[in-house]
Amino acid sequence: MKNELISEILRLKDEKDAVILAHSYQPPEIQDIADHVGDSLQLSLTAASTESSVIVFCGVKFMAETAHILSPDKTVILPELDAGCPLADCIEVPALRSLQKLHPDALTVLYVNSPADVKAESYACCTSANALEVVESAPSDEIIFAPDRNLGTFISRKSDKTFHIWNGACRSHAVADLQDIKARMDEWPDAELLVHPETPPEIWELAHAVLGTGGMIRHVGESSTKRFIIGTEEGMVYRLSTLYPDREFTTGGNIYCYNMKKITLQKILYSLRKLEPVIELDPRTRKKAYAAVARMTEITG
Repeated sequence: MKNELISEILRLKDEKDAVILAHSYQPPEIQDIADHVGDSLQLSLTAASTESSVIVFCGVKFMAETAHILSPDKTVILPELDAGCPLADCIEVPALRSLQKLHPDALTVLYVNSPADVKAESYACCTSANALEVVESAPSDEIIFAPDRNLGTFISRKSDKTFHIWNGACRSHAVADLQDIKARMDEWPDAELLVHPETPPEIWELAHAVLGTGGMIRHVGESSTKRFIIGTEEGMVYRLSTLYPDREFTTGGNIYCYNMKKITLQKILYSLRKLEPVIELDPRTRKKAYAAVARMTEITG
């Protein structure tokens, strides 16, 4: 049954001129059928560069919105509209505007894990990998950083600028189990611990490196270590195991995102048959959000 389902998905993908993009936190069977697997911005840039007219985005809503922001001429489909992100949802435009009024000289650097209408109110977007570069390039000594407090704190420690950090968090990373990580380190004393900056500071202190998902992939490729404890969403272990079958990986911190598991093969098949649900944004919002995303890409190259 599963093989038949996959065969029909691949047939329809060709018939509908579609490309399937999957985030590294997606379930293994979704990663396996995807044309491209990566982090949210990497996938959005891929969506913009592909010649396919239909983008099936297997991730959460803000990611599909970013793909639409960069590819307004393409049909961007999110197979499960209810695949949201509590981190992105914790900030809204009125609250950000109020914070901006309190700090009129500050420029807003917004993590891409945010809604499109909030992106439209920001100076520039950033990822976990390029946040410091974007912050340092902003023409102000005062920064509003939103919405993730842990990432904002991590970057603020590397910068001399004044930070006003939004008190938001990724629920999955913010409650990472410190004791579980310590237990894994005891079990694998020869392993490197790689953790995401969305985890709490006490976990960074144990880590060999604090990295986003793309950074983790590069780090493993450059390291001579054979074992790794991965302190981010558990789907990343499958991604790394696929890329580096000669290494060993285990999860650390019991980090699980239920929203990332809402898309299924059956939902992808339905989306390809119906070409829905389609992600659409108000054109004015999309244009303003594009400016913030484009400024990031101009800064970081």
